[in-house]
Amino acid sequence: MRPEKGISVSEDELAYWLALLLTPGIGTRRFQALLKHVGTPREIFKSTPKQLNGAKILPKSVASRLTTPDWAQVEKQLSWQQQHGNHIISCADPLYPALLKEIADPPPLLFIQGNVEMLTRQQIAVVGSRNPGPDGRENTNAFARDLARRGYVITSGLALGVDTAAHRGALRGDGATIAVMGTGPDYRYPNSNRSLADEIVQNGALVSEFPLGTPPLAENFPRRNRIISGMSLGVVVTEAALRSGSLITARSALEQGREVFAIPGSIHNPLARGCHALLRDGAKLVENTQDIIEELGALSSFEQADQPPAILPLFAKPLDHKEQVVLGALGFDPSSIDTLVERTELTAEELSAILLVLELHNYVKTTPGGHYARNGSNTGN
Repeated sequence: MRPEKGISVSEDELAYWLALLLTPGIGTRRFQALLKHVGTPREIFKSTPKQLNGAKILPKSVASRLTTPDWAQVEKQLSWQQQHGNHIISCADPLYPALLKEIADPPPLLFIQGNVEMLTRQQIAVVGSRNPGPDGRENTNAFARDLARRGYVITSGLALGVDTAAHRGALRGDGATIAVMGTGPDYRYPNSNRSLADEIVQNGALVSEFPLGTPPLAENFPRRNRIISGMSLGVVVTEAALRSGSLITARSALEQGREVFAIPGSIHNPLARGCHALLRDGAKLVENTQDIIEELGALSSFEQADQPPAILPLFAKPLDHKEQVVLGALGFDPSSIDTLVERTELTAEELSAILLVLELHNYVKTTPGGHYARNGSNTGN
């Protein structure tokens, strides 16, 4: 059961909130309009269809549905809430995220599994591609881990790729994370993230605006993105293609007056183009977590731990002359062996041996196609 502290809607009243949510034709905007112009859900159900239609709040066909609430479905939702760790809170509840109330269409109800009080803590959203490259995955993990260590809750969408790396990074940093789902709270989607979702319940919260039984419908995922950004001080996009759901989250953030941060990438990487487009449109370029923290500034109400920002690590292995030559010939964009032969005038055999040593000491990484690129910002000796 939900902790007694902070409850502002009794279970009896919550039944009316749920009945209104479950009424076909009552979306978020109509729900909020009814609250504003009529009153509580109980008062809304006491109104006649003629009154509601006359006030031009609801079409007659929708208003008439309020005469036959689906109480069986309401009871199903209330029974779910009575299970350990499950919560349903309304936008009138003190535990409802304050920032989320400020958006144009805040969800009237939130279904939560885990620690409901996580929703009141300061959050930073981390989003990006469902199919990130190694750089995108590593950067996401490092940024989320460091921000979590500094006290922020990391919020993302439980999707594959960057979302998964963000949640896991927060957990690796012994921090908390929130996953906003595009399904009902009784679904785990994608199925491959079931164990991650269970881990998040123990170290954060799963959040949904959709009632029990809502399957993973495509149209629900863009909707959940406004919640990810709406609960957060800012949104960090670590890697994204031009046509990407994470850009929907970034646009929602801009509309909501939130900060948008983007990590730049190689001009040859199609998964960096979404971030570059955001940067052209005014997003803040970030290279480490300190850039984010300094930009948020006064928005953060708590002291940050005195820790270095998350950047790709530097390595201390001394390099001999040939190793320095090879490292100097490498850029952060992938290069082939043939290109490196031209640049260094070394044989392919010599290069292969040197590249193996550099890779073992994390100066160099391999990329798809058997190419090589520098790893992070290490410049050698």
